[in-house]
Amino acid sequence: MDDYFAEADEHLLAIRRCLLMLDGVERPDPSSAVLEELFRSCHSLKGISAMVELHEAEVLAHHMESCLRAVRQGEAALDPANLETLLAGANALEAVIVARREGQPLPADEQVIAGLRGMASTQADDKRLPSAESTPVTSVRSWNVRFVPSPELVARGIKVDTIRARLLEIGKIVSVAPQVLAGGGIAFAFKVETDNETSLAAWKDDGVSYEPFSPVEAALVPHAAAAMELPSGPRAWEVSSAAPGNFVRVDLARLDDLMRLAGDLVVTRSRLDDTLRRAERQMPSREFRLLQEHDLLMERQLRDLREGIMRVRLVPVGEVFRRMPFVVRDLARDIGKRVTLEINGQSTEIDKFLIERMMDPILHLVRNAVGHGIETVDRRVAAGKPPEGTIRLSASTVGESVVIEIADDGAGIDLAAVARRSPKGVHVEDGTVDPRLLLDVICESGFSTRDEADRISGRGVGMAVVRSTVEELGGTLEVNTEPGLGTRFSIMLPLTLAIIDAIIAHVGDQTFAVPQSAVQEVIEVDPDKLRQLEQNELMTHRGRALPIVRLARLFHLETAPRPRLHAIVVGTGLSAVGLVVDRVAGHREIVVKSIVDPLIHVAGVSGATELGDGRLVLILDVAAMSRGVRERPHLGERASA
Repeated sequence: MDDYFAEADEHLLAIRRCLLMLDGVERPDPSSAVLEELFRSCHSLKGISAMVELHEAEVLAHHMESCLRAVRQGEAALDPANLETLLAGANALEAVIVARREGQPLPADEQVIAGLRGMASTQADDKRLPSAESTPVTSVRSWNVRFVPSPELVARGIKVDTIRARLLEIGKIVSVAPQVLAGGGIAFAFKVETDNETSLAAWKDDGVSYEPFSPVEAALVPHAAAAMELPSGPRAWEVSSAAPGNFVRVDLARLDDLMRLAGDLVVTRSRLDDTLRRAERQMPSREFRLLQEHDLLMERQLRDLREGIMRVRLVPVGEVFRRMPFVVRDLARDIGKRVTLEINGQSTEIDKFLIERMMDPILHLVRNAVGHGIETVDRRVAAGKPPEGTIRLSASTVGESVVIEIADDGAGIDLAAVARRSPKGVHVEDGTVDPRLLLDVICESGFSTRDEADRISGRGVGMAVVRSTVEELGGTLEVNTEPGLGTRFSIMLPLTLAIIDAIIAHVGDQTFAVPQSAVQEVIEVDPDKLRQLEQNELMTHRGRALPIVRLARLFHLETAPRPRLHAIVVGTGLSAVGLVVDRVAGHREIVVKSIVDPLIHVAGVSGATELGDGRLVLILDVAAMSRGVRERPHLGERASA
């Protein structure tokens, strides 16, 4: 309800603004942007009011929408009298919403509705809310139909599907919802539109009860009341607002500016820190300790400020998840499958920018799970599985990262089909494939196991976009599949991209920053223990072969031989890579500046930052480096061996 009140306030403000802009316009162009925005706001307000079952607001918004449709189609003029009618409707809308928020009795709006109906009386196609005097007794009506199943009814072959089929024969089912009874039983509530009350009465012995449902008709009044004056006295909308007082909607661009200012403060504090270190020998120790305490206090306060701004930018990942049940339902119905979607971790928070960019990748993975993963009912039953497949969508926070998983209990990825179509020569041994190599293959642009494209898949571009989007956001994508048991995709993303913690390392005369969220550990490396394999280097670490990337060799930097080196281990499992540097300088908080100019973009570098001394420090793209190691010919396979 808090979300409803906040969004309703936005629509009410838009309605008032548009009405003021239309003031004095006798007959606006039907394609007028202002009129279209006004129509959309009324339509949206009607929809969200219906979702929270605030029928009075729904009715008012519907009648305003009818009036605007009449104006748009040239059937009503936007003269001063009609404009006042629309303003009265907007005021009544706000009064109803305010009363609902404050728990007060809803104000009477019959006279306002009558005025709106009078304005839209020429609207011939307004069939959803027919006038009381024009509706014949035998017309289609809405009914609340309730079915309570029982063992006796089941024995007679009467189930909820039986009642649903009967209702579809005599009318239209608007909605259906299960209800838990006080004794622990269950009932099914149908909202049905039909003119066949006789059949409903005949099903009384089959566990069916019914009653008229007409919350909309109850709010309608005869057209003759249109001439009545509007009620006088204090109006609720003059003393209150529809939005709750503890919510403020802020443009994301303003938060970006605020985060940028916080980043500038971080850089300035780094400069101050460097200056204090240089001045230490020239100051009395007591005075230096005081300055050092102030510097540390400022660092803590800046970190708190940065975390506070970041929390404002964080939104629940449920914004994306709550759209997926409708996608799964529609796709499963179209291709004749039965699928259940389980959602966990909707309250997990992530940066608003990241969640908007991840909308399409998550949607594609869910569609793939329905189209490729879940089998048809016959195949599932033949395999000893329940006829209804399950897709699990979950999110959780791990340190400074968010992990999103899309898993299904379907047939798994067809490894034989992948091997046949792969240009990389995938080898299937014991029914398994290296997950890294499998991900590389299915994420190749143009790769698909389908011969023909359909509504869901088959064009071979989706997975390539999924991986590129994840890696552009500084995240990683992993896949695990088991034939006959299902597939799981795991996406790990940073909480935010603006200000991050990083490991600072030196190679020759260059300094690099490695995002701490990607770092697993920092180890010391003995150069004598490195092994050569086809112009690549490996070392044994924790009982496994760890591919090594020397940043000096990768970026063609001059560096002196050292008896001991350090390696920053990034990635997990078989995707782990050791980035060899001369020395690790420590941990710093950095402000990320992305490189958007393609002419200066370098593979392995995702951005730049400043540590306070005025020099730019490159931020490494560890995902690209890890992928580059995996794509070296035969290295991954031979390293595993």
